[in-house]
Amino acid sequence: MQDNPLLRKENTHRLKAIPFDEIKLEHFMPAFEEGLKIAKAEIEELKNNPEPPTFENTILPLDNGGRELEYAATVYFNLLGAHSDAKFKALAQKISPMLAEFSSSIATDPKIFARVKAVYEAEVAGQEKPAIPEDISDKEALKKAERYRLIERKYQGFIRSGAMLRNGDKKRFTKIAMELSQLAPRFSDNVLNATNAFELYITDPKDVEGLPAGALEAAEYLAKKKGKDGGWMFSLQPSSVMPLLTYCKNRDIRRKVSIAYSSRAFNDEYDNQELIKRTLELRKESAQLLGYDNYADYVLEDRMAASVQTAREFLDRIYEVAYPAAKKELEAIAKLAYEMDGITELMSWDTSYYSNKLKEKLFAFDPEELRPWFKVENVIDGLFTVANKIYGITMKQVHDVPVYHEDVTTWEAHDADGSYLGLLYIDLFPRETKRGGAWKSSLHGQGMYADGMWRPQVMIVGSLTPSTDKSPSLLRMDEARTIFHEFGHALHSLLADGYYHAVSGTSVLWDFVELPSQIMENWLLEEEALNLFARHYKTGEALPKELLDKVIAAKNFNAGMANITQLRYANLDFDWHLAEPKEIDDVNAFEKKTTARFQLLPTVKGTNTSCSFAHIFAGGYAAGYYSYKWAEALEADAWSVFEENGIFDRETADRFRKYILARGNAFHPQDLFEAFRGRPLDPDALLRRDGLL
Repeated sequence: MQDNPLLRKENTHRLKAIPFDEIKLEHFMPAFEEGLKIAKAEIEELKNNPEPPTFENTILPLDNGGRELEYAATVYFNLLGAHSDAKFKALAQKISPMLAEFSSSIATDPKIFARVKAVYEAEVAGQEKPAIPEDISDKEALKKAERYRLIERKYQGFIRSGAMLRNGDKKRFTKIAMELSQLAPRFSDNVLNATNAFELYITDPKDVEGLPAGALEAAEYLAKKKGKDGGWMFSLQPSSVMPLLTYCKNRDIRRKVSIAYSSRAFNDEYDNQELIKRTLELRKESAQLLGYDNYADYVLEDRMAASVQTAREFLDRIYEVAYPAAKKELEAIAKLAYEMDGITELMSWDTSYYSNKLKEKLFAFDPEELRPWFKVENVIDGLFTVANKIYGITMKQVHDVPVYHEDVTTWEAHDADGSYLGLLYIDLFPRETKRGGAWKSSLHGQGMYADGMWRPQVMIVGSLTPSTDKSPSLLRMDEARTIFHEFGHALHSLLADGYYHAVSGTSVLWDFVELPSQIMENWLLEEEALNLFARHYKTGEALPKELLDKVIAAKNFNAGMANITQLRYANLDFDWHLAEPKEIDDVNAFEKKTTARFQLLPTVKGTNTSCSFAHIFAGGYAAGYYSYKWAEALEADAWSVFEENGIFDRETADRFRKYILARGNAFHPQDLFEAFRGRPLDPDALLRRDGLL
């Protein structure tokens, strides 16, 4: 087993980094089988412990056990999203149900639950919940609070995972969990395969008229890589789609690409409709077994919002203000489209193009002008400079850490006093072995394990504009914002300062997890921050103030439409998880009906959002997509403190770090937010920030 890098007992790397350079496909199944064997033996020992249940002999072993299995799973599922071929993906159909069955066997074991319950009743039930200490640096008080929270969360987790079900229902609950574990990766694979299946090869220069030089160069380079002699190749990766929809003068080309992107995994060979139906059936059945009416009620019980009603009332408040604004914004775009090109019916493939033309007209600038000032290396350096000014931390690139692909760079994070904070992997460019979108994930959490205190290892992954054989990677503003966003998530892990890893870092309630990421985006639109790093990649010239002023002036352009788009996704998500799945015959008809009040443009036949909605059918956002807007409201209110005190005010930053970033899930997020802000959330902070109030 020592020949298997996933099972090697000693990690001799100075940072205990994962030996990605040694790991091969054939290592995974033996690692899972051996890890499962060890984990099962640990569970048997825990079950049969003759000593009375205590925190130390029950909660901690549950928290710290199964390390071999967890290690193999962490490596596998991170690579599954970031760098995997068909053979690698196929393993998920074996691995996922194995893990689901084992996890469910623990959660539904009456002996184990009896021990957990005994500890809960001794230390939590009837006890006063620890308050956030006045001295947030009081380690003993924090450890005591974390202990309480860990027991509470563990007990609730067992109940929410079927511990109190009858035996027959437990077996059914386990079977559901196993099947669901297979459906999610299949959904994700279908979206990726549908994305990779599309190629648009263009040879007539008239068909790419309007596209900026950088986008043409990227398309020319892709054509060359695909073996074409000249011409331009476009894919459905965002870095290819967005420039084309924003700048291509040829309306038919825009239409073709827009429809292709919006119909991925819908009525094609990778169709996801049956997977959606089956996923919804199983989710509803599992929720009803646990006593809930539907899956959304089950999910929301364990969120800041606490109920579907509260979450929807929050969304409806935004809708009341944003929808009228969005209609006015669209009218202005439609008017310009008619004036310019006689377009009488604005379609989805027109909005980006004419919206950009309107932005040019109103603010006298095109976002494409910014690219030369956002070379990817400069953005990363600037991000780290900004983080240093905010929190005093330093990021240092290291070259002795094994990586899984040549695009990946690795960085050590150090605190102001020089102490080591953690390891960061950055992987930003698209490839056919990587799913679309951007995300942050953990390779190792911060906190106490059986072998001592660990610092985190995290990765941020994206599909941004790559370099070509002629130019470096030059990013759009929204791509630079993506890096800032994901690094905000990374900071939530890197600056974690907990004792028990299960309540450390990003292990928070789901509608709180986007606060650290979304607040980080704000620095990108601040002159004081941009002046630190926005330099022309050729001349070194600073971003001209005139251009910066235009960017800032345009930051709320089409804010109504942007809000309605997110509300549409959140509403669709809720309606899927509140519906009776057996009554859904037509996935597309259901989607049309539930999103009708958010519709701003004519429906396009053959397109569908749900079939590629990986956030809710292959990610962690099922009945939780509203979390983006919820956390955005928290972020807007929290950011106002930085605006009042200065965006680099160290006292404000220290408070945000100590109460939000460092604390993880040691306390309820509502308490942490109020401790930082000094009062409850101002519900209209988001609308004011977006210029809608």
